[in-house]
Amino acid sequence: MGLLKTGLGAIALAGLVAGGAFAQDQSTNRVAAKTDWSVFVEDNPTECWGVSTPKESVNSRDGRVVAVNRGQTLLMVFFRPSAGANGQVAFTGGYPFASGSTVSLEISGEAYELFTDGEWAWPATTDDDSKIIAAMKRGADAKATGRSGRGTKTEDTFSLLGFTAAIEDAEKRCGS
Repeated sequence: MGLLKTGLGAIALAGLVAGGAFAQDQSTNRVAAKTDWSVFVEDNPTECWGVSTPKESVNSRDGRVVAVNRGQTLLMVFFRPSAGANGQVAFTGGYPFASGSTVSLEISGEAYELFTDGEWAWPATTDDDSKIIAAMKRGADAKATGRSGRGTKTEDTFSLLGFTAAIEDAEKRCGS
């Protein structure tokens, strides 16, 4: 598993992405906007991330569309030089995922599996992160499909317009 995805790293990841979620709302540390993606930077420790919110969300239960209350839904890639994180993908669906479930991230007809812990999901390895980022740079949109602890299926579609510029900006700002 990746550097920030094991043991205490999972706690660090949750703290980092929680900071990103806060930053998305507060936007006081947003340093750039690249079409549908924004770039944020935090100090102490230095971390940078590109993040986007979905263009479309569909929630269904038993095959029927339902209205549900969800927290913030984000797809992000972050860089944290002090932890050796150089392009780590993370997704939050705004709800606790079903225990033991995975999220499917589909980009240009290719599906990638993200493992869940609480409200967060990420790829199993840094190699998987690299493959997903490469696909996102080539793709037009990414669809994350997950399942909540209450059995609701969620499908969130993110535009990838501006993704490459945002990620390259975040990576440059974090000196990787």
